[in-house]
Amino acid sequence: MQNDTKLALQDTQLVKTCSYINGSWHSSETQVAITNPANNQQITQVSNAGIAETELAVKAAKNALKMWSAKSANERATLLRNWFNLMMQHQDDLGRILTLEQGKPLAEAKGEIAYGAAFIEWFAEEGKRVYGDTIPAPSADKRIIVVKHPVGVVASITPWNFPNAMIARKAAAALAAGCTFVVRPAIQTPLSALAMAELAERAGIPAGVFNVVVGEDAHGMGQVLTQHPDIAKFTFTGSTAVGKILLAQCATSIKKVSMELGGNAPFIVFDDADIDEAVQGAIVSKYRNAGQTCVCTNRIFVQQGVLAEFTEKFKVAVAALSTGDGFGDGITMGPMISNEAVNRVDKLVSESIAAGAKLELGGHVSSAGGSFYQPTILSNVSNDMPIARNEIFGPVSPIIAFENEQQALEMANDTEYGLAAYFYSRDIGRVWRVSAGLEFGMVGINDGLISNPAAPFGGVKQSGNGREGSKYGLDDYLEIKYLCMAGLNK
Repeated sequence: MQNDTKLALQDTQLVKTCSYINGSWHSSETQVAITNPANNQQITQVSNAGIAETELAVKAAKNALKMWSAKSANERATLLRNWFNLMMQHQDDLGRILTLEQGKPLAEAKGEIAYGAAFIEWFAEEGKRVYGDTIPAPSADKRIIVVKHPVGVVASITPWNFPNAMIARKAAAALAAGCTFVVRPAIQTPLSALAMAELAERAGIPAGVFNVVVGEDAHGMGQVLTQHPDIAKFTFTGSTAVGKILLAQCATSIKKVSMELGGNAPFIVFDDADIDEAVQGAIVSKYRNAGQTCVCTNRIFVQQGVLAEFTEKFKVAVAALSTGDGFGDGITMGPMISNEAVNRVDKLVSESIAAGAKLELGGHVSSAGGSFYQPTILSNVSNDMPIARNEIFGPVSPIIAFENEQQALEMANDTEYGLAAYFYSRDIGRVWRVSAGLEFGMVGINDGLISNPAAPFGGVKQSGNGREGSKYGLDDYLEIKYLCMAGLNK
């Protein structure tokens, strides 16, 4: 482990470097270097698991399924509550691990730990409310009963941008429903997942119920997790391009699938909006995690009457952001995940400027280092420019002017994606009209930060299917069984 005072953990046992399978830590012959995106220095090395270890994890989950699903909802809730308590007890340490491997500012990383833990707390309680139905039967001697059962073994692949929360909100629902769980975290950020496994073990979650396999072989491990006959459900968070491949692989065995994929979120500012509130909403929606979230604002649409005012106030707010190592005091934006990610964003900016966009702020690799990109604003953008057509996944805000409500809706919906959308207005009629007209799974109205455990997180169109969080998120890990009882009058 990197001998770095930044880490300074109170509990060094949270740093694990081996996959967690069936309650044991499994080492491998080969290792993978894990680096800090802020300086590209090696943090540590982790054992490089592959197909064999992934199959072993699936077997462990299958063997544990009968025992885990037979526990009462209350028993599972107690263990999940233990896990939640340990996550919050170790929030500082987990946040430091997350910042070191992912880069986001420490305060933001600690916020992610609390956010992820909140899903564990929510589903610990929601799992007690898996209700069935009694349906009026077609004849007096019959009864129709509907019950719900855990779907079975759940497999998951999760991304690097939220290495704690993306696992927590999937695993919490799965375990609460009575399923067992296997996850392959992103190879860039495995330490957060392995720390979660350590705390799951301390919480008393039995061997085989929660398994973490870490390895570079994305193709081979992905094939196991999408095609293994003992896996009943597959859940993925990541890009739409990769999601399509994984979805096709799941089709060979007709698995239950939930996909949380790419986004191209519009952020609409109408002329009756509170402009100061809209600016702050855009800041939190766009620049959180250096713009590397699937629900980040991707296109800012501003009505002509308030375009100049919004742009000027937004420039002042963005210029005040402090970019640097996530452990630094007062840092509000950390690095991007890699130099390659920076180069991709810089190319989108350059292509859009060449197409006629005007650079208002930023637009270059930051002096903080190769993995940092300056908080950037582009104006005079049209909806057909590269920066508007593609998911940016970086700290760039393209501003697009519009004339009226209908034009704003048409431009906002002109995308293959449909995850999140935001708009600011104080007209109650417009609020209802625009909410109905936006073709997105989630809509923030006068709010730039909308995700929470009680709400159903997910999208439409090519942003995926299924929901995470809320009572609807639990349903994704359950199967409905219909019982027809006849001969009751004999």
